[in-house]
Amino acid sequence: MTANPVTLFLVDDHDVVRRGLRAYAEVLPGLDVVGEAPDGEQAIARIDALAAEGAEPAVVLMDLVLPGMDGVETTAELLRRHPRLRVLVLTSFAGQQRVQLALAAGAAGYLLKTADVDEVADAIRAVARGEVRLDAAAAGYLREEQAGLRALTPRELEVLALLADGCSNQEIARRLAITERTARTHVSNLLGKLHLGSRTQAALLAQQEGLHPAGRPPPGRPPAGRPSSAQRRRGLTVSRASSSGGSDAGG
Repeated sequence: MTANPVTLFLVDDHDVVRRGLRAYAEVLPGLDVVGEAPDGEQAIARIDALAAEGAEPAVVLMDLVLPGMDGVETTAELLRRHPRLRVLVLTSFAGQQRVQLALAAGAAGYLLKTADVDEVADAIRAVARGEVRLDAAAAGYLREEQAGLRALTPRELEVLALLADGCSNQEIARRLAITERTARTHVSNLLGKLHLGSRTQAALLAQQEGLHPAGRPPPGRPPAGRPSSAQRRRGLTVSRASSSGGSDAGG
């Protein structure tokens, strides 16, 4: 008995990239391209229409650099509307902040456009099965973050959780009964250990890891069928792609 094909929706602002992906997917067994869009707004509208017809795709292959609404915003909005979707990012960029933002938005995978076409197809099938598939460089960033988190002191973890809560140095000092100068020192130290350049990046990381201030209830469960960042990381499947960057068309 033949398994149902993985239905796929393509989002990329370069027509030649979409055509190439569609042509390749259409000759592979088990993949069925059900739509495409050149930007985030059209992707949302077209996937809404497919869902209304009972034909919601299983996987969205998402570029990050799009005109208007970018790939991160589009991913977040699509998953808000359609929690069962699985989004696999396919981009030319492997920067740490891009990886963080994409995963925080709910992406189930992150590959570079330098990846082999068979690897992309394998990743599509993997994320459709509920796995997480990451490029080696993206997985490396996550390992660095996790090592940095283990290096934080209990007090620095408290400060990190407060950053995720949007606290200023003054608010951190008040809530921890320390001086504002000490709060600034803790923030500086944790940024250094985590190799991050800003409070915003630290707050994003804390949110991804599910950190929250003591005494505050943790955020609610993610929608059914959509795992949290921590759950996605525990199910991490690292692809064997090269971590070298590329400047293929698109972003």
